[in-house]
Amino acid sequence: MVRRAAAAPPRRESGEREVGPPDDAGLPRLPADDPAIFDMTLAELRRHWAEAMELPAMGAEAMTGADRRAQALGVPGTRLMEHAGTAVAAAVRAFAIETDRWMRGPILILCGPGNNGGDGFVAARRLARAGARVIVAFVAGEARPAGALSGPNWDRLDREKLVERVHTPVARDVSILGQHVEKASVVVDALLGTGVRGVLRDPIRAAVALTAQAHAAGVPIVAVDTPTAVDLTSGEATDPVVKADLTITFHRPKLGLRTRRGAALAGRVLVAPIGIPPGADRV
Repeated sequence: MVRRAAAAPPRRESGEREVGPPDDAGLPRLPADDPAIFDMTLAELRRHWAEAMELPAMGAEAMTGADRRAQALGVPGTRLMEHAGTAVAAAVRAFAIETDRWMRGPILILCGPGNNGGDGFVAARRLARAGARVIVAFVAGEARPAGALSGPNWDRLDREKLVERVHTPVARDVSILGQHVEKASVVVDALLGTGVRGVLRDPIRAAVALTAQAHAAGVPIVAVDTPTAVDLTSGEATDPVVKADLTITFHRPKLGLRTRRGAALAGRVLVAPIGIPPGADRV
C-alpha cells in the first residue's frame, strides 16, 4: 500500500499567478501552475500527464529544435524551465513517498552547468517549499552558472532556508560530497541533458560515479530528462553512465529511452508537459 504525506502549500512570490481549475479545454494545467501535482502519487502523475505520455516519441535533436521554436513563438524559456523543474519536484516527492524515504534525509540534487542543471535548481526550490531539506551541488568549474536561465535560478536558492548550496568544481570536491551519500533520501541527476556528447570529463564524471555509489547504498536515483550519458535518440550510453530508478523527461516520450539499453538505464519514465506548443514540433 502506498503511503502518502500531506503537501505543504507552495509559497508564491510576487508575480506568480493564482491557480484555478483546468482550462476551458479541460486539459490539466502546466506543472508550475498546478499545485495539485504535489499531492499525487507517481501513478496519478502518469494519468494526469497521459496526453504527453501518449504523444509520438522524438529524439534529442528534435527536442532541442522544439524548445528553440517554442521560444521563437513567444514561450519564455524561463517558463519552460519552471514547468520542467516543478514537474521534477512533484515526481521526486511522489517517488520518495512511495519508497518510504520522504523526510528521511536530505534530497541531493547534482546539477551541471547547463539548462538541465537549471531544471534541478527549480526542482530544489519547489521541493524546499514542499518541506524537504535539499542539498544542491553545482558540478562545474565556474563559480556560477553562466546561462541566462540557469544562473538566476541558482541565485534564487540563496533565499531558501531549507536549501544548502554546494560548489564542487573538481573531482575531489565531489568525492568529499559523497562521503555520506547513503544518508540522502533521493539523489537527483540533473547533470547533463539532451545535448550530451562524447566522453564525460571531471567533475561531471566524478558526479556520475557518485550516483553509482549512492545506488549501491540503496539510495534511489531520479534522472532529469535522461540519465546522464544516455543518448536520447539512440539509447546508447558512454561509460560511466547514470543508472536511474525513475526518469522525468519533457514534452514527448524520447526514442532513446524506449530502446533496450536506454530503458534499462532510465527505470520508470514519466513524461511531463512543459508548455511547448504543437506548432513548435517537427518530429
